[in-house]
Amino acid sequence: MCAPPARGVDAARAAGRPRWAAKWELALPFVALGALFSGKATPVEAAAWTALYAAFIEVVVYRDLHPTKKLPGVLVESSLVIGGVLMILGVALGFTNYLVLADFPALALEYVKEHVDSPWTFLLLLNLFLLVVGCLMDIFSAIIVIVPLVVPMGAAYGIDPLHLGIVFLANLELGFLTPPVGMNLFLASYRLKKPMPEVYRAVLPMIAVMLVGVLVITYWPALTTWLPAVFKH
Repeated sequence: MCAPPARGVDAARAAGRPRWAAKWELALPFVALGALFSGKATPVEAAAWTALYAAFIEVVVYRDLHPTKKLPGVLVESSLVIGGVLMILGVALGFTNYLVLADFPALALEYVKEHVDSPWTFLLLLNLFLLVVGCLMDIFSAIIVIVPLVVPMGAAYGIDPLHLGIVFLANLELGFLTPPVGMNLFLASYRLKKPMPEVYRAVLPMIAVMLVGVLVITYWPALTTWLPAVFKH
């Protein structure tokens, strides 16, 4: 009769060991959020503190990266990725300036208002549009190029800006995993040394789960607006 509790204790200990082994990794989000919400760091500075913490763990705690033999190589590889992202952002910023000078946001808003009457229909079409954007653009350039187009439309349909922003980010997060050019797919393929078709197949279940989450966020505005409203009052 005492065997089940013993097995339960053993199972709890077995489940706790991996969590304890990953304690340094589990602390990573708290470092980022702590730096950000302390009021003493901007988002860029919080990201820098997070990267410094990760480097400290790898070099000092786990000692997987030798400070003189391996760390410089990691920095070089990281600079290649960052350089590519900066090039993309530069082109995206130039394209955004062109769209603004051509008054394209106002023209797009006029066109949408002529053909879409309901805000719920607009949100559905926005989701479909952002999924296509996620398939063709990385999240950084999408924010720079698409946000100036979407914000006036959301205001025209009376959509809460906070809700619109969460919907936008949720769709772009899904775009990170959306074939053919989701950024996380390329990073996973590069890091794990797996062919892209294999990565595509592996992420399909997660894409389905995230798609349901995007729809819930889109059509349940209170889910994203009630907590800020509570703190506002």
